[in-house]
Amino acid sequence: MQFSIYQESRRGARRSNQDRIAYCYSKAALLMLVADGMGGHLHGETAARIAVQFITEAFRREAKPALSDPPLFLRQAITGAHHAIVEHAAAGGLAEAPRTTCVACVVQDDAACWAHAGDSRLYHVRDGRILAQTKDHSRVQQLIDQGRIREEAFGAHPERNRIFSCLGSAGPPQVDLSGAVRLHAGDTLILCSDGLWSPLSSKIISSAVEKSGIMQAAPELLDEAERRAGRACDNLSVIALTWE
Repeated sequence: MQFSIYQESRRGARRSNQDRIAYCYSKAALLMLVADGMGGHLHGETAARIAVQFITEAFRREAKPALSDPPLFLRQAITGAHHAIVEHAAAGGLAEAPRTTCVACVVQDDAACWAHAGDSRLYHVRDGRILAQTKDHSRVQQLIDQGRIREEAFGAHPERNRIFSCLGSAGPPQVDLSGAVRLHAGDTLILCSDGLWSPLSSKIISSAVEKSGIMQAAPELLDEAERRAGRACDNLSVIALTWE
């Protein structure tokens, strides 16, 4: 496997950073992961930390050096992380489990597959075009799908933070899986929390990648998201890979 990868997480205008990110790889497989601890619930950063730790440890156990079934691994690992968060809350006597979104991607055999719960996103970019992106598990996404609001109105909508699938919730999370997607040389995969994508259009993201390459584009996108969000800037995190 040959690839370039960039990762960074910033606090933004918040007092603390509840995002957690990670990537790890074997000779045959690569895992990337972003978890955004939900600030409306206590200990969101704990939920994100548990999710990242659980999923990366599962990858290290099972990628020997390849995963036998990447989509099944993603579903089981994310669901397992959810249960680990709930068990942590029960053991600590917490009235409510901490919660986090999650997006994860495995690259193996020149193909990528990904899974998510919540509104952390993955973008697949080729030649300046977004070929695929995850669909948020959010109230605003439901309104967009129903044609009741336009996508451009997302950032200002009063219900933009209402998420209906996450890890640590009362019931099991909805985990959406992609199929296996063959990667071409030059393809870019971007995993990010909503602090990055919310202030930026999809066009801004794809154009930056095409113009500058991921090692320059990723920090520039973080800068631009912080500038646009200003004092309302959320934690913002990105892991971006270009396949070579």
